[in-house]
Amino acid sequence: MTEISSMVISHKKAKVEEMESAWHGDLDGLLHNLYNHEYVYECVVLKTCNRVEIYAVSPKGSSVLFSFAKEMGASTHIVEFYGHDESLEHLLRLSGGLESMIVGEDQILGQIKELYAHAKKLGTTGKVLDTAFDKAIQVGKRIRNETRINKGSVSIGSAAVDLAEDIFGGLGGKIVLVIGAGEIGVLVAKALAEKDIEGIYIANRTFKKAEEIAYELGGHAVKLDDVRTYLKDADVVISGTGAPHYILTREMVEEAIQGRGRKLLLIDIANPRDIEESVVELEDVELCNIDNLRVISEKTLKMRKEEAKKAEAIIQEEIRLLNLQYKRQKADRLISELYRQVYDVRVREREKAVNRLCAYHTIGDIETQVLDDLTHSIVNKILAEPTKVLRQAAELGNEEFLDIVSRVFCLEKDKPRFEATKPGCRKD
Repeated sequence: MTEISSMVISHKKAKVEEMESAWHGDLDGLLHNLYNHEYVYECVVLKTCNRVEIYAVSPKGSSVLFSFAKEMGASTHIVEFYGHDESLEHLLRLSGGLESMIVGEDQILGQIKELYAHAKKLGTTGKVLDTAFDKAIQVGKRIRNETRINKGSVSIGSAAVDLAEDIFGGLGGKIVLVIGAGEIGVLVAKALAEKDIEGIYIANRTFKKAEEIAYELGGHAVKLDDVRTYLKDADVVISGTGAPHYILTREMVEEAIQGRGRKLLLIDIANPRDIEESVVELEDVELCNIDNLRVISEKTLKMRKEEAKKAEAIIQEEIRLLNLQYKRQKADRLISELYRQVYDVRVREREKAVNRLCAYHTIGDIETQVLDDLTHSIVNKILAEPTKVLRQAAELGNEEFLDIVSRVFCLEKDKPRFEATKPGCRKD
């Protein structure tokens, strides 16, 4: 059978450095590599600061993903492999925020939309994953509309601010430097805007973006090259860039704390990490990363337990609807293939009839059209009731009946039509 399989590396089993080591190359490269595999018909890759997930449609199931995990060098103790049903449930839970470190966070839904859209643009998705991801996005929105699971600190960005508050006992009078004006950086900055801080500085490689956010929040924009200067006055630094190298080195931090005599809190929410780990050896410097946010996650989970139950109920309801949708698609493929086979017979037999009649007398356009209409009508009348019965079977979830029909008429109901002529990845 051709179904969805998934491979998941997340904060639940892996530490930050383990997730970093499991990721090689860029997103496009991994998608191309996956899709070019002989037995991968569709694929989507989800990569965030605390998870790497691969969804693939393949007749070989999880065995294809086992080989990819091995190629990636991912340790077996941090990887989870899911079959079709588990993959669907996991994806819906993920979109609803139930699999996030901060339960109910909103950011993951936007990330799923963006990464799915990217895979679709590259041409690595098809009917099976389109159905799953469209449903996941819809469910994520529904959960946030019908429950209060996303109220309060629901992102890595706002959790980082809460962590800073816990460590200092409040942020009143503190100076905060935010490095990175991407999505996470914006969330951090907005969370800080609600606090009684002395000043907020936004540093970014693209200075214009830093200026836009700083203006909106009443802060100050900083050029990334000038971070050293502002580091000296900062009480809290929250860094979340997409840089492949350290933004803050030990030497930079050591220089900044000389003669200051007060704590410097560094919170690294980037993957790969922005801050050199050895800064923890410096006096009056405290370094926290994504792993430290697990504590806040536990508090959030307790606070939202009742809302999570409501979300679980929505997911179970939507899973049933999604499975029904897949069964309808299977029935539709069966019906389409059945019509194709019978129509092929109709055309061949009509041509035989025309040729036999032509052997005795001339056949004009009117006679040919009458034969065409006759055979067309006979086929449609014969297939009308089977079509109705097949759709009813799908509605009732009677997959065994669909399998029997498939075998009786030699229909390949589980093989999507696009598989035989799978195109290569587009490189737009």
